[in-house]
Amino acid sequence: MPAERLVAGLVPPPRFDGVRFDTYEPDPRQPSQYAALTSLGAFAAGLGGAHAVGARRRGPWPGRSRRRPAPQARGVYLDGGFGVGKTHLLASLWHAAPVAAERKAFCTFVELTHLVGALGFRGTVEALSAHRLLCVDEFELDDPGDTVLVSSLLGRLADAGVGLAATSNTLPGRLGEGRFAAADFLREIQGLAARFDALRVDGEDYRHRGLPAAPKPPPEAEVVRAAHALPGASLDAFPTLLGHLARVHPSRYGALCDGVAAVCLTGVAPAPDQTTALRLVVLADRLYDREVPVLASGAPFDRLFGEEMLNGGYRAKYVRAVSRLTALAREGDGLLPAAPSGGRGTAGPSSGDGERRAEIR
Repeated sequence: MPAERLVAGLVPPPRFDGVRFDTYEPDPRQPSQYAALTSLGAFAAGLGGAHAVGARRRGPWPGRSRRRPAPQARGVYLDGGFGVGKTHLLASLWHAAPVAAERKAFCTFVELTHLVGALGFRGTVEALSAHRLLCVDEFELDDPGDTVLVSSLLGRLADAGVGLAATSNTLPGRLGEGRFAAADFLREIQGLAARFDALRVDGEDYRHRGLPAAPKPPPEAEVVRAAHALPGASLDAFPTLLGHLARVHPSRYGALCDGVAAVCLTGVAPAPDQTTALRLVVLADRLYDREVPVLASGAPFDRLFGEEMLNGGYRAKYVRAVSRLTALAREGDGLLPAAPSGGRGTAGPSSGDGERRAEIR
């Protein structure tokens, strides 16, 4: 793909296309949420000035010029737990920034590393240097190589005058320990640290407020019946899906979801190894971004990753994936067709053998 097309695709995902600052509802019990909302509004307003980097003006002698110093780029970092609305706030910042859409970009940390892989480091710097804002969601600190790569990239963009905003997660077990994630983030980005204001966003995961950890998985027969009844639904046995994901690069998982209205899975079981688990994390993010409900039989999603994985270096990824898949499973639970005896569900009966299902391949 040409660089222009890749960069043009760096916009908030469909789930966050309609969010704005005024649609964010701060928890009155969490004053840090309102403080972050206010600070980001002010940050957005400050992005409307001229992009002065590289501007030249004529000096006092003919034929001589001097370069204006690059403006000191500012950055904001949102530190908080899962489901407190950090992505909502980050996407709202993107929408509120008073600059043209082609001069601001929104992506996840993983998508940014994929962009560098496609364009090269220098090509990525050139493609993004004219922007006024770069929003990086879910900044990851668990891969030293990727962290140094993105840190170097952000440094070059900051020198070019690009405003920066980022989020990452404080693990639930670390809440209450102060700015744990913020300290890690600021240390890992090294020389950039002084350019970021860390904003704490406290609160509980809104996806789980007052709800059980995960809905009880329906029987396999109900999942199959729903897949045939729902236009655009996929139907895959979980082991088959895992085998297919192993043959597709994670950067293409979003394309796997194109045209899929609901994902139906049978025989969900705990991830057998770390590599498989990390693929599932990427798929979960892409499904959540696209608001694709999931209906699955077998093990509930809060048992998808074993204790060893949840206590290891990728814990942040796994906890986020469980949070998002649980939210999608709740949405999928409402798609179950009504049983002949008038059981739960809202989807209508199957339209017959001619009904076509989208594949998740």
